[in-house]
Amino acid sequence: MAEEERAVPAPEMLPSDEEREMLRESLRRLLERLWPAERAVALAADTQAIASIWHALAEQGVASLGRDPLEGGLREITVALEELGRAGCPAPLVGAVLVNIVLSPLRSSSQETDALLDALHRGDATIAFALGSFDGDPCAGTLRWNSDRLQGCVDFAEGCATATHVLVLADQGPLLVVVPRGAPGLAIEETPGLAIPPLARLTFDCVAAVPLAISQQLAEDLHQIAGLALLARSLGAAQRGFDMAVEYAKERRQFGQPIGRFQALQHKLANALMSLEAARLLLNNAARSYDFGMDNWRVLGASARAFAGPALRRLALEVHHTFGAVGYSEEHEAPRHFRRIHADLARLGGVRRAREQLAQALLDQGQALPEQDLGTAGNAFRVEVRDWLKDNWVPESREDEIDRPYEEWGYDTRFTALLGRKGWNSLSWPSAYGGEGRTPREQLAFMEEIQRVGAPMGGRGDIQAHALMSFGTPAQKAEFLPKLARGEITFCLGYSEPGSGSDLASMQTTAERDGDEWVINGQKIWTTAAEKADYMWLAARTDRTAQRPHAGISLFIVPMKTPGLTVRPSMAMYGHTFCQEFLDNVRVSAHALVGEVNQGWTILTSALATERMMMGSFIANARAEFECLVRCVREVDDSLQSGRTDGAVRDRIGALAAQVEAGRQLFMNSIEMAEKGKAPIHEAAMSKAYTGELMEQLGQVSLDILGAAATLSKGAHGAVAAGRFEQLLRFSIVTVIGGGTAEIQRNLIALHGLGLPRS
Repeated sequence: MAEEERAVPAPEMLPSDEEREMLRESLRRLLERLWPAERAVALAADTQAIASIWHALAEQGVASLGRDPLEGGLREITVALEELGRAGCPAPLVGAVLVNIVLSPLRSSSQETDALLDALHRGDATIAFALGSFDGDPCAGTLRWNSDRLQGCVDFAEGCATATHVLVLADQGPLLVVVPRGAPGLAIEETPGLAIPPLARLTFDCVAAVPLAISQQLAEDLHQIAGLALLARSLGAAQRGFDMAVEYAKERRQFGQPIGRFQALQHKLANALMSLEAARLLLNNAARSYDFGMDNWRVLGASARAFAGPALRRLALEVHHTFGAVGYSEEHEAPRHFRRIHADLARLGGVRRAREQLAQALLDQGQALPEQDLGTAGNAFRVEVRDWLKDNWVPESREDEIDRPYEEWGYDTRFTALLGRKGWNSLSWPSAYGGEGRTPREQLAFMEEIQRVGAPMGGRGDIQAHALMSFGTPAQKAEFLPKLARGEITFCLGYSEPGSGSDLASMQTTAERDGDEWVINGQKIWTTAAEKADYMWLAARTDRTAQRPHAGISLFIVPMKTPGLTVRPSMAMYGHTFCQEFLDNVRVSAHALVGEVNQGWTILTSALATERMMMGSFIANARAEFECLVRCVREVDDSLQSGRTDGAVRDRIGALAAQVEAGRQLFMNSIEMAEKGKAPIHEAAMSKAYTGELMEQLGQVSLDILGAAATLSKGAHGAVAAGRFEQLLRFSIVTVIGGGTAEIQRNLIALHGLGLPRS
């Protein structure tokens, strides 16, 4: 059955998220009962035990997955395989899925096909599979079809220990062939290694069989589906190993305290959580796209496999590092998950093949990374914003697209006023405050389109606006919210001080009440564009005797022209200013206080969560920079054309594509949580930390690929992309340290995402 013939039901007809969770819970209970962790190793070496669990799974309908999308598509398949991986159960589901996908549409075409499918769905048949020259691994072997006979050898066949049939692909056609295990001329030789049960070599010596001609596209799709299935199984193993390691870190004591309190270990586990979540989100997105019949599922599938290969293997190593010698014993669970992860992720060409698939799509076929599906409203708003920008963000109004790609948001007064008239400076505000009340997905559509063309984001007032809505007085709301919405005023942030950067609770700037005024003294540093702002959103200490340092902080709105406030700009490395501010007996009205006295920490942390979300949105910049790099390799001039055929360049492009897609999925996860009314605390921290470091990596890889030309500034002879990449290199540091350093984000992930004790 060719891919274009695949029947794709309407999304609302497919199984729901609730049904997938029911499937997951049902399988987990079944496996806990019939495949307990303490016996999993012995059971995996017992062919009778595997046959028994396969019958039990068939009774629950698992052997039928892939037969009918209304009963279960790729998302349900990946759920089932995750649970098998978690339990260390090698039930032969992957081969069954491939047979169901290809042969179920042909049911009733022959008695043999019907009999095989019926036996498979009862649990009486099991399928081993080997893809030969379509495997993606150069050592996988080949099969030839001569007259009515199969000839050749293929390696890395899975499921042979219990198989009743073998599914293989032969070169001519290509041809799909299902052969009974006992067919004359078929020899099966186990090849022991990390996989348990072991993989096998299949030798075909004039084996008689009836082939099915399939399209080249379907053969490639079977490879992709099998790869995603193996990824799902390794993901389940990785999740189980990681969960055990986190619990161990909370309980194991060294030097008088839990090892989970050591920051070095916390950051290792935070990195592992980012990898795990990104791999899961990528897999889910690819499976969803397949089930919905979207053409982009192949690129998304390759992205998932290209990212997850190194990420989950690294996670498996960190699990063992956490356990130390305890987990090195084969009696422990960790070794079985280590084996599964490494065995599965090396299959079907592994990371190298997935990266090459991405390089083919981007460099050879000229594709771009797929657009995020933002739902009906989000997708429609994306088009609206894109069309509006064509008329309102034109070259003559911005010098040129590459001239100021990182101009500070909110200081293009003409464009900000245009956004204000459109109502787009207050997209996220509730309608009760004059906003548009746009959903987080619609806000993401706006951010992506604005950053795609290098336009400024608007009034840069979301942090202050949302804080004022929650904590401001009626007078403050009436004065500031309309002006922010129209883009008439701007704020800078007065947080960091010489002795308190990320540790804001240690700030020393003071505010003392004097009648109807507050008197502020101190110093602030690293303030972006303070010389251009109208107001400072300033945090100061109002109680020096508070038992807990963060309990004595308050928030103030300070006009920048207030006597005693001195601003000293200096040039930052990324080509714009940041400032120091000296406050010498600065007097502001009592009405300048936001919220209650000493309530500043609550307001501050709420604002920081908003800022982390905004910093995570730099993933749109990362995508734009990556696509510019791809264009340079593909198009800029003849001296770079060799990059398209350079294997090292293609591998780096494929790797970066997967990493950019992972960053997009992490940010999208925060957006979806916000849309459900949940606060994405550690999720936003993961997105922010990952995106910042990705921006740095993009700059470094650009140098590796483009060479010295990427270090030249705009206007220099030979500069690539008008100096865009040397600007990226300088700017990328801001994305890592701004809004709280990557190390602070990892502390948040460890504390809120993993429940580890404070270091």
